[in-house]
Amino acid sequence: MKDLEIAKVRLSERNLSLVIVKDNKIIFETRSPGLGGFLQAIELLDKELAESSVADKIMGRAAALLSVYSCVSAVFSVTISEEAIKVLEDNGILYQFENRVLKILNFKGDDMCPFEKLTMTLTNPAEAYSKLKSLIKT
Repeated sequence: MKDLEIAKVRLSERNLSLVIVKDNKIIFETRSPGLGGFLQAIELLDKELAESSVADKIMGRAAALLSVYSCVSAVFSVTISEEAIKVLEDNGILYQFENRVLKILNFKGDDMCPFEKLTMTLTNPAEAYSKLKSLIKT
């Protein structure tokens, strides 16, 4: 649990959007909004993400599926969606949060996040990763 505490503090102190910690070391951090940072971490670190702890500003279903895909052990989110909680619980990933919301909205705040829409019917983390990667490239 120490990794998660390190990630939480770093996220807040540096005003980051994503921090990943493993074995008491920060292995990835970014200010990039949205899922781009998490996808970049997967590309760069791949299997090194297993058993890491993730602190994310916003975690919806899409980010939760990426957490499962990456085999992370714990997650903290400033804002987490109901769907993300279901995914994390179904896959035995420990989680903490500050704010719980029904759904994650897009940047304009007028509709559901497109990544959330894409993953609403997906349950396979590898399929979610592949589709999210394709969507972010467009």
